Amino acid sequence: MFRTLRITLLSLMTAAIVLPLVNSSTVSAEDGWESIFDGKTLEKWDGNPDFWSVRDGAITGQTTAEKPTKGNTFIIWRGGEVADFELKLQYKIVGGNSGIQYRSFEVENQKWVIGGYQGDFEAGKTYSGILYGERFRGILANRGQKTVIGEDGKPTVVGSVGDSAEIQSKIKNEDWNDYHIVAKGNVFKHFINGVQTIECTDEDDAARASGVLALQLHAGPPMVVQFRKIMIKRDGEKKAAAVDVKKKG
Repeated sequence: MFRTLRITLLSLMTAAIVLPLVNSSTVSAEDGWESIFDGKTLEKWDGNPDFWSVRDGAITGQTTAEKPTKGNTFIIWRGGEVADFELKLQYKIVGGNSGIQYRSFEVENQKWVIGGYQGDFEAGKTYSGILYGERFRGILANRGQKTVIGEDGKPTVVGSVGDSAEIQSKIKNEDWNDYHIVAKGNVFKHFINGVQTIECTDEDDAARASGVLALQLHAGPPMVVQFRKIMIKRDGEKKAAAVDVKKKG
């Protein structure tokens, strides 16, 4: 009886040790996902140090009344281009407007200035989740819309992914929110806190197949924006050194 009890206790102790290891391995081995921000430094990130830093484990952009930015400024990921991919991150914004640039281009002769597709978000209640073309055709899908961009470069609403006010009700003010972007071929989908915000199919000749990834700090009133837990999953893309993509929109 005592021998049986001893064996049972040893088995339970072994299971207690092994089980966390198994669970940890399962969580950390999500297929294809890579972290592109270490939570401590701006390694592989390139932005104006007057505005960008790491604070509280997050990439932080801040403007003040004493130190405004003259135009929208960006911090660019120098880990390579993105083409077909998924991106997941958490953001928090206090005041102002910001966004996540993808398949984007660097504007010639203007350092830290980016154009291209943008997953928009703001401190207000209108634009979070839309697809915006920064220096690149303007709004391409308002929140709740399913659009197709024709050869004229203009979006046509062809359906709905949800009610804009209902989507906004799921977004936390001045707190952390989850942003998820999916770009496959010429189809783009955005999600905030698990709720789809737009779907856009770009059939215009100007549609971009690849480009840089960047984060935006908007010109205007003082604001703070933060990004953390930045993860990307790429489909058969270059993961080598960054490629300069310099093209006017």
